[in-house]
Amino acid sequence: MINGKRLRVLVVDDTVVYRMIMSEILSEFPDVEVVGTANNGKIALSKIALLKPDLLSLDIEMPEMDGLEVLANMKKDFPGVGAVMVSALTYRGGEMTMKALDLGAFDFILKPENRGMEENKQAIRDTIAPILKAFARHREIKTILNRCSFPSAVKRKEKRGVERQGVIQRMEVLSARKRGNSEIVAIGISTGGPKALGQMMPRLPSNLGVPIFIAQHMPPLFTKALATKLDSECALAVKEARDGETVRPNTAFVAPGGKQMKIVASPHSKDRIVRITDDPPENSCRPSADYLFRSVSDLYGTRATGVIMTGMGSDGTSGLKLMKAKGAAVIAQDEKTCVVYGMPKGPADAGIVDVIAPLDRIAEEIVKTIRH
Repeated sequence: MINGKRLRVLVVDDTVVYRMIMSEILSEFPDVEVVGTANNGKIALSKIALLKPDLLSLDIEMPEMDGLEVLANMKKDFPGVGAVMVSALTYRGGEMTMKALDLGAFDFILKPENRGMEENKQAIRDTIAPILKAFARHREIKTILNRCSFPSAVKRKEKRGVERQGVIQRMEVLSARKRGNSEIVAIGISTGGPKALGQMMPRLPSNLGVPIFIAQHMPPLFTKALATKLDSECALAVKEARDGETVRPNTAFVAPGGKQMKIVASPHSKDRIVRITDDPPENSCRPSADYLFRSVSDLYGTRATGVIMTGMGSDGTSGLKLMKAKGAAVIAQDEKTCVVYGMPKGPADAGIVDVIAPLDRIAEEIVKTIRH
């Protein structure tokens, strides 16, 4: 629900089967009301004006007007309406989804393939349930923050929170003097991640001097599209990680979707090696930030920086606790700039975060841990 009202959803898909499936699944949620359907983008835009939905379930590839064109129009004419993209598991689907997230889509789900009807429905149901909950919460927080633009008790409370963050930042500077320069940066991120990384990563210099490892919760093929996109935007090299390659500085390694990524010592030299495995999911995630953070903790100890950014769930908290126990620096994205304040909340509540920073300050804080 949003402010006590049911979430109003418009289902947009050119395939009648998926319109039926999505409508049926969404109607099962007591806090959701399906207000209508549309079989192409042009009809969807006319129905947004008429039905005033909070959220669109939006197919990416459609005739006449595809999902990207719909998003571009929504950004201009209906900026308050959200969208969850429905995409095929293909590299092209991944590329289009990256563009959709840049245009403001809240998240995406995949169209299940090669399963029976009931299995497909359950897969969609399991995937979309937390997204709907996160979207509703995101809208509520956004409303509260907008109200805080007026002088009020809430505003004073928010100001005190900022002051507390300032203390935390000063504590981080003091602790940094006791620890060595970081030799690696490990990032855990999920919902809202592609857009957040697209804003943060280009702020890092080409001569950063250390490698970056990114565990972004995404399916196979989509992480390749993400890495390619970031590489075109960043001064650093960005690539999807491959098993067995040598860790090198000034390169960001993105964990392949559907795989786990860790760093191990080379048996033949002082090099560090990337390992991509089929180890089980952790926190229902593969790649998992906890899995990555553990390996960084084991190999780098105090000479590491862990970064936790926007995302649902608690993946990353236990791994950051291990890193912090070894003396690593820990940076978390602040609530106001997160699409979903789930993953950073756990470490912040646990008291293991050195710096809580808005999105536009995270790159600066990372550099400080490397060159303090």
